[in-house]
Amino acid sequence: MENRLFVCSSPHLRDNVTTQRLMLDVIIALIPSTVAGILFFGLRAALVIAVTVSASVLTEYLMRKGLKREQTISDLSAVVTGLLLALNLPPSIPLWIAVVGAVIATGLIKQLFGGLGQNFMNPALGARVILVVAWAKHMTTWTEPFVDAVASATPLSLLDATTTATPVEGSVWYSYLDMFLGRVPGCIGETSALAILLGFVYLLIRRVITWHIPVIYTGTVALLTWILGTDGLFTGDPLYHVLAGGLLLGAVFMATDYVTCPVTRKGQIIYALGCGILTVLFRLYGNMPEGVSFAIILMNIVTPLIDRHTIPVAFGGEKRVG
Repeated sequence: MENRLFVCSSPHLRDNVTTQRLMLDVIIALIPSTVAGILFFGLRAALVIAVTVSASVLTEYLMRKGLKREQTISDLSAVVTGLLLALNLPPSIPLWIAVVGAVIATGLIKQLFGGLGQNFMNPALGARVILVVAWAKHMTTWTEPFVDAVASATPLSLLDATTTATPVEGSVWYSYLDMFLGRVPGCIGETSALAILLGFVYLLIRRVITWHIPVIYTGTVALLTWILGTDGLFTGDPLYHVLAGGLLLGAVFMATDYVTCPVTRKGQIIYALGCGILTVLFRLYGNMPEGVSFAIILMNIVTPLIDRHTIPVAFGGEKRVG
């Protein structure tokens, strides 16, 4: 009888799923986007991915060793961080900037705050935002798919240009099919909606994530961009906004990060609505055509507050204050 009774702290329901298994599932889900990026942008995209993943793993190893903490590179979280960062970079990004981004993501945002589970924002998106602010020219230089030529604009920046007096010279509109397949300029992993959706389906089948955050986030952007159209109410193009830019990549792979999104279903709905509203505000009324990274990071920061007001008080526990 003594061996059958254990007294321990919660959680009392446990699962055999490990961090390594979860990270491996995310990597598998990212394979279609990775392959599509290499197919459209060539070996330069493969080189950026290899450099960013290697720099992320090396940074984690050195940081854990320097901080005298147990090594965690075998849990594959550093690989996921490096891969997500690479997929959020332009194919033409100088490799040294990609290395700086990996160091910021893994070393500054993740390890300095205690490692996996302690970071307050998504490491890959946090690094991307810093790179955009610090090296805006390199982070907004795009490449045409299948050819090694500089593109005039991404579909999203082209749409944004129509609202200004300085439309992009020599630019052409991209069809819905081009954006769905990925035959458009953009970051390595964001151009192909088809590849991202394949990864989304895999994550749902494996029950790594649920549909709530990606669908509510994307639906909010679609609804609001349609209502707040550039030519007046209900004149927007919601499908163009969904397919263009990094919305789908961010909604499926970054906004659903276990560490930086709310715990409860109610909290996740509030969080997804906030991501969608902020993205639309940035896209329609901001200085830059894209707003996904900033929106998700801001909602990452708000997540503790959402959790505070949506996690039920334990039976018999103290009443919530504030």
